[in-house]
Amino acid sequence: MHTPVTIIGAGLGGLTLARVLHVHGIPVTVYEAEESPSARTQGGMLDIHDYNGQLALQAAGLMDEFHAIVLEGRQALRVIDRDGSVLLDQADDGTGGRPEVQRGELRRILLDSLPAGTVRWGHKVTRTRALGEGRHEVTFAGGGAVDTGLLVGADGAWSRVRPLLTSTVPEYAGTSSVDVYLYDADTRHPVAAKTVGGGSMIAPAPGREIFAHRESGDTLHIFVLLAKPQDWFAVIDFTDATAAGARIAAEFDGWAPELTALITDGDSTPVLRPHFTLPTGHRWDRVPGVTLVGDAAHLAVPNGEGANLAMLDGAELGKALAAHPGDIEAALTEYEQAMFPRSAEAATLDGGEIIPLDSEDNTAHGLINMVTGDGR
Repeated sequence: MHTPVTIIGAGLGGLTLARVLHVHGIPVTVYEAEESPSARTQGGMLDIHDYNGQLALQAAGLMDEFHAIVLEGRQALRVIDRDGSVLLDQADDGTGGRPEVQRGELRRILLDSLPAGTVRWGHKVTRTRALGEGRHEVTFAGGGAVDTGLLVGADGAWSRVRPLLTSTVPEYAGTSSVDVYLYDADTRHPVAAKTVGGGSMIAPAPGREIFAHRESGDTLHIFVLLAKPQDWFAVIDFTDATAAGARIAAEFDGWAPELTALITDGDSTPVLRPHFTLPTGHRWDRVPGVTLVGDAAHLAVPNGEGANLAMLDGAELGKALAAHPGDIEAALTEYEQAMFPRSAEAATLDGGEIIPLDSEDNTAHGLINMVTGDGR
């Protein structure tokens, strides 16, 4: 006999947990605030690592589906100095351990693997409270509530489940990113397409960085990272794409024009994404009947590990519950004791997706050492 599991949040971590539970015959329901799977765009590219994200997909029995959505050639990496000189041009030979997929496609295969009705859309959580003896109540906007003996918060940075376990809240990390898209780049933005190449491009410097992904087809997704206080961004009108792009590009004065054009020539309205983080090594004392996965548990500055860790959290928790069908607390203890150090270690890694911006050692040459293994 298994206690039904209630998951809050239908992101990658929550859906991976739901899938692994389904594989093991454990009843599960996922409650998601969004109205439908297509309520919003599901972000850009993700590199799924062979040491965490792919292990989660193996546990979910979805490796064939995963391989079918991999975008070939996207593990190529180019590092460019601020003067435009290419310092590293690493081709994708098909042997790398971090194949790239579109986040939306990955979420789709997870959703498709679950029985109809597993995810309850349009359920925004307004309150959670302990009922005693390991049970918790979740209340939803617009009325309705659920009483559960096993509650999992997979609801991200501003989790409504986390306060059941800890009073710690995320704090601004001192960096933010601004992202834009360039569409039909090979024909409409040929210089940008050539600069980025076939996979990822990084142009790093202390306190600032330009990062680009070639997504499906010839769409380029550009991320500009700056180490600035939130007040600095607050005075920029991001609804004025031209003015916002020019203000951000001004922080790269003196850089090669083909790099600053990645900022100013965007085809979409710039989107500001402040980075928030929980303390590295964040943990809590065991509370009966509730736990967290993904950003709800260990929000960190983006470094390429977040989605992978969330999926591995979900898979490992699902496996622990399956291994202890009569003892929820043993399963949750086993999961958390492994998750805490795993997430703390990952928070200190330079995953190659977004590089720490607060050190003079973070130069393009230092980055080459990191991506080639000399700086690990």
